[in-house]
Amino acid sequence: MQISKLYELGKLLFDSIGALRIRPFESQSLGKGAGGDKTFPVDKQAEDLIIKFLLDSGESMTVISEEIGYKEINGGGTLIALIDPVDGSKNAINGIPLYCSSIAFVEGESIGDVRLALVVNLLTGDCFTAGKGQGAFFNGEPIRAQSEEGMHLIAYEAQNPNRDIKKILPVLSQFRRTRCLGSTALDLAYTAYGSISVFITPAPSRSFDFAAGWLLVKEAGGIVTDLSGNSIEDVKIGIKHTIPIIASGNQILHTKVLNLFHSP
Repeated sequence: MQISKLYELGKLLFDSIGALRIRPFESQSLGKGAGGDKTFPVDKQAEDLIIKFLLDSGESMTVISEEIGYKEINGGGTLIALIDPVDGSKNAINGIPLYCSSIAFVEGESIGDVRLALVVNLLTGDCFTAGKGQGAFFNGEPIRAQSEEGMHLIAYEAQNPNRDIKKILPVLSQFRRTRCLGSTALDLAYTAYGSISVFITPAPSRSFDFAAGWLLVKEAGGIVTDLSGNSIEDVKIGIKHTIPIIASGNQILHTKVLNLFHSP
C-alpha cells in the first residue's frame, strides 16, 4: 500500500460518508462491535467501504477493525490494517460535525510497527497521511507539529468527566485554550498539523483510536507517550489493548506537561 492509494481511499470515504448529515438521535444502534462499543449504520457503511477498497487493491493483509474484529483480506498476510471506521461516532449520531476514519497499516504486532497512516475528516474531506520515515502530510503538503514551547491550546478526551477532568485539571489550567473534540484520531491529526499544542487522554484508549495518529505526530516532529512519559512503541495492537496517552508538538512542551501532571 502506497500513500497515493490512501488519498484514493480518503476521497472514497468523503464522497460516500461526507454527504450524510445525521439528525440528533436519528440513528439506531445495530448492536455492539468487536471493540465493545455500539455499532451504528454510519460505522457499518464506512467499514464496508474500507474493506471493499482493500479487497479491490488485491493486496494480501489481515484487517483488525473496531466493528467486525479480525478478517483476512485476499488470503490474509502479515500486513495488518488497523481500522476505526468512524472515530467520533457519538458526535456523528448526535449531529455534531466532528468525526473521521482512521486507518493504520502495520508490519508487526506493536504501535512502533505502524508504517502508513490515514486520518480523513469525513466532513471536510481533508486527508492526513504519514509514512514511516517519509514525513506527515495534510492533503499532500508536508506538515510539522508545533516547534516552539508556548502552551497555546490543549485538547483532551474525557470518558468519565467527573474522574478524568479532575485528574488533568492542573494541566488544562496552564493553557490559554482548551478543546474536547470527541475524536482521538482528529486530536492527534491536528496536533501533527500544529493546530493543537498538546493532546491528553487520561482514560485508556484503544490502538484503533491512536495508531494512525501516533505515526502522524511522530513523523511531524512531535512526541507521544503514556502518562508517565514512557514510549508506547511496544504497546500491542489489537482489540483489547488500551493505554492513556499524551501527545505534544515537541519535547520541551511534553516535559512541561509531564511535570504538571505529576506535580504534588
